[in-house]
Amino acid sequence: MNQSTTLQWEDAGQTHSAQWHSENGIAPHKKIQIADDTLTADIAYRLACEGTAMLYRGDFQNARQLLQALVRRVDKPSKKSTRADRVSKEKIKSPLDAFNLHRLTQSQRARILGMVLIHLNADHTIPLRRAPDVAQACLEAYGTQETSYVISLRELLGVISAHEWRKTGIQVLTRDDQEVRIHPHYGVFSPVRSEYIGLILKAPLPEAIKQSSIAFDIGTGTGVLAVILALRDIQKIIATDLSDRAIACAKENIHLLGLNSEIQIHKANLFPQGKAALIVCNPPWLPARPSSSLEHAVYDPESQMLKGFLSGLKDHLLPNGEGWLILSDLAEHLGLRTREELLIWIEHAGLKVIAHLDTKPTHPKAFDKADALHAARSKEVTSLWRLTQK
Repeated sequence: MNQSTTLQWEDAGQTHSAQWHSENGIAPHKKIQIADDTLTADIAYRLACEGTAMLYRGDFQNARQLLQALVRRVDKPSKKSTRADRVSKEKIKSPLDAFNLHRLTQSQRARILGMVLIHLNADHTIPLRRAPDVAQACLEAYGTQETSYVISLRELLGVISAHEWRKTGIQVLTRDDQEVRIHPHYGVFSPVRSEYIGLILKAPLPEAIKQSSIAFDIGTGTGVLAVILALRDIQKIIATDLSDRAIACAKENIHLLGLNSEIQIHKANLFPQGKAALIVCNPPWLPARPSSSLEHAVYDPESQMLKGFLSGLKDHLLPNGEGWLILSDLAEHLGLRTREELLIWIEHAGLKVIAHLDTKPTHPKAFDKADALHAARSKEVTSLWRLTQK
């Protein structure tokens, strides 16, 4: 969904241009004003709200402070806006209304905060005073570039943050209290919610594993579930994904953990060729349209991946094999999907439910009463559905 084309602006009576890059798929801005350290936060906020982007030419650290000031203004609107919010809340009649309003609010917030722009050289260096060395972080996210380019400062800070996550990794609890580190790449969903990993560890392996120790991991992302299956002594795991970033990320993690002999990574739409005794899938949990390439791991338009996994599962299972579907019921609490719909899809796919293991989420948002979706999050349950052929 990233958009890359030419951005043009005027500076000192001359026309300049550079490649424009946006992971949110935002088109090049039409109105651009050169900004420097004299720009006040109030004026910047007004310009951003009016649709004028600001290409920063001053001190990099001052640009960061300006963005932080915009965050404070966006998150603490005026009294007039507060009154409007109260009216909006009165119109919210259902959890679905709350979800739609939340997404609209987040979209508007991202639009305003994305108006501060940074120009980078082709070698990913920033020609601003006190600019950090972001070359490696940008190389990891965007690859090599032939020309200079412009991105939003907010996106750049996300790239820097992702680089730090990639360097340090995320500790993942495995069996016998062992811990391994998974290193997420930019644009690949990080396995920060550990409750579903615990379900994979607890679920009894299917009987078919004894005859054929082979498993598939559908939509592997970082490769974390394939790693967990390998640590449960499954001898051969084939992990698939369509994202090039995910493929590269999973391969790196498998290599770092010394699991190349147990795990193969294939680029495929859902299933690889052949059959397996166990097929695991952790699809995006919410049936809605992603607004950026970074949201594909969260939103599954019209439940396409979920339905595709269920409809193809039977044809790829060995006799007495199982499919493990990792799914939160948050969509049900938000009014995006019903339990009855899920059960009907399972039924129509020629599958039956053996059992499901449930757990409550432990991430901070589940306990944050100020969160816009707290009413739904407080009821959320994550389940591992054990499925087999009828």
